Amino acid sequence: MNSADVRLSKYLSRILRHAPESAGLTLDREGWAELDAVVAAAAARGLAGSAEDVGRVVEHNNKRRFGLSPDGKRIRAVQGHSSPLVELTLNAARPPDLLFHGTADRNLPSIMAEGLYSGRRHHVHLSADMETALQVGRRHGVPAVLEVAAAAMARDGHQFFRAENGVWLVRAVPPEYVRGT
Repeated sequence: MNSADVRLSKYLSRILRHAPESAGLTLDREGWAELDAVVAAAAARGLAGSAEDVGRVVEHNNKRRFGLSPDGKRIRAVQGHSSPLVELTLNAARPPDLLFHGTADRNLPSIMAEGLYSGRRHHVHLSADMETALQVGRRHGVPAVLEVAAAAMARDGHQFFRAENGVWLVRAVPPEYVRGT
């Protein structure tokens, strides 16, 4: 994506995941907003001129963070919400034996002691592969990748979900299921 699309993508993440009210948006319980309202909000900030601009970001975002409704009239973030107004309907999914979590190495002592918690978001985000987790970790500083014993967690009653973009979601990961790589 070019730098203008990256700026638009970051704005969409902010308004569709965390602060819809900052753009005058109303999200429904599934996180959907009217595409026309999102385009107008982005245009007011000089970030988009059309629904095609937003559609291009949806299509080319390497993290596949956004989705358009089948009729093309609504848009939402597919995971990563912190807004209490949104509670996505997610179907439980059986995870693979291992999943991975990327973080900054400075977070390792607390994670190893306390586990992984969602913080302000609704879920902890996990990756199916180590390379994706490493990329996530790089965004936060010196990267560290943790292995999560996902199948063992599921056997012990923890519920996993898989977002539309392939990100694995769980409410929390207790420390006994986490180990460094």
